[in-house]
Amino acid sequence: MTSQEIWVYAEKHVGIIQPVTYQLITKANEIAGDKKVVVILFESADQKLEEAIKEYGPDEIVVVRDNRLENAMDSEVASLMAELAERRQPNSILFGATVVGRSIAPRLQAKLNTGLTSDCLNLSFDSELLVQTKPSYGDNIMCEIISPNHRPQMASVRPNTFEAKKNSSKTVTVTEVSDLIFKEAKRVKIIEETPLISKSDSIANADRVIALGRGSIDAKELSLAEELARKLGAKIGVTRPLTDHPKFSGDDQIGQSGNTIAPKILINLGIHGAVQYTTGIENAELVISVNKDPEAPIFKYTDFSYVGNSADFLEGFLKVIQ
Repeated sequence: MTSQEIWVYAEKHVGIIQPVTYQLITKANEIAGDKKVVVILFESADQKLEEAIKEYGPDEIVVVRDNRLENAMDSEVASLMAELAERRQPNSILFGATVVGRSIAPRLQAKLNTGLTSDCLNLSFDSELLVQTKPSYGDNIMCEIISPNHRPQMASVRPNTFEAKKNSSKTVTVTEVSDLIFKEAKRVKIIEETPLISKSDSIANADRVIALGRGSIDAKELSLAEELARKLGAKIGVTRPLTDHPKFSGDDQIGQSGNTIAPKILINLGIHGAVQYTTGIENAELVISVNKDPEAPIFKYTDFSYVGNSADFLEGFLKVIQ
């Protein structure tokens, strides 16, 4: 029988719980009603990451502690999580739509023979049904998806879609599980390593972002934008049309079908302001926009506006901060 539990997978990187975990806990608390919010944490014996998670007020943290988890493959984590889910029968399981979440969630889905909605922008409950909202049809329609016949209901949510809020009103229970069967996967022999940083994760978590649109992509403007990014310690993102540019890809895209961002400073260059883009920047704190068109919709989402050429703006900005 299905329990009334909403699970949140605790994603971590180099021993740090990732922000999307706290964002999902906050949203789960908001929509839970009489359901129980449970965080699933896999960690090695010397870690105590549950202490940081407690601050956000889940009802329970289930800790699976094993030194082999330090270098566990995603398939191993999915197997452990499947065994745990078969025991406790949760109502729903939430992941961040990150590189890690997009790897573990579908593996778990296949093991549990259930459904999975990826890249959600909103979640709610209609009684026992998890209503999962995501864009479709070229980002022009928001679809509400449910899974009426299978449990658990599974969804991944883009980072920065929800705001993380600490919650000290709950008493958090910590449950340690030590009797899961660790099915080690066959290892791949690594001949040579080339460090690779996920640009998708980087721009989603960046405090400073310079966003380029179709109206700001000649060689001079791109060079100036890159120089400003270096000086500000900012990441460069783009609108959908620019993902075909040789320097950029879908990992750099901001908007409904790309990354949802929440930087402290966002500078929009040559971006008109279609809803597919502005949906992805709603949580930015300070927005500066540059566009030649004084009627461009992007100015409705802007704190400081500059009507004119992006190159002129960038040259002036760079002189000020030198």
